[in-house]
Amino acid sequence: MTAPVNPVLREMRWWDIDPVLELERDLFPEDAWSRGMFWSELAHSRGPEATRRYVVAEEGERIVGYAGLAAAGELADVQTIAVARDHWGTGLGATLLTELLRAATAFECAEVMLECRIDNLRAQKLYERFGFEAIGFRRGYYQPGNVDALVMRLTTAPDSDPAAGSTSVRGTEING
Repeated sequence: MTAPVNPVLREMRWWDIDPVLELERDLFPEDAWSRGMFWSELAHSRGPEATRRYVVAEEGERIVGYAGLAAAGELADVQTIAVARDHWGTGLGATLLTELLRAATAFECAEVMLECRIDNLRAQKLYERFGFEAIGFRRGYYQPGNVDALVMRLTTAPDSDPAAGSTSVRGTEING
């Protein structure tokens, strides 16, 4: 039997969209992103004017997770984080979030925001471990299921170390 390969993070590229969509549809069947949404995000992720950071976690030939962040001025927004079901509980979500927080720091963002399904306690606990705090709700945010979103925020804390230990932004969860 072959030993499992540890997932490797790399920049998401256009050829990753189809396998990412398969994972997206499995994990978020009611409110999965479309191909066009991913294309649009990736269009803003390269070059000197980039405002996005999207990564995939690859294990061998298989994409087992992905995440994305959008930045605008001093505010970053976690657009998405997803981990294949067979990788839940392995720390991959934390690895992906750490990469997004590094990107927020590189974009010089002072705050990171995100929305998380109110019924996704696993994701909420991850975000709280990183210092994100709940600041409100968005009623009926996730459609067509009409599920509320918990809005979370992480802010820069120059006097203290972030919970993740390796980034300088403390904060919020974005579209999980």
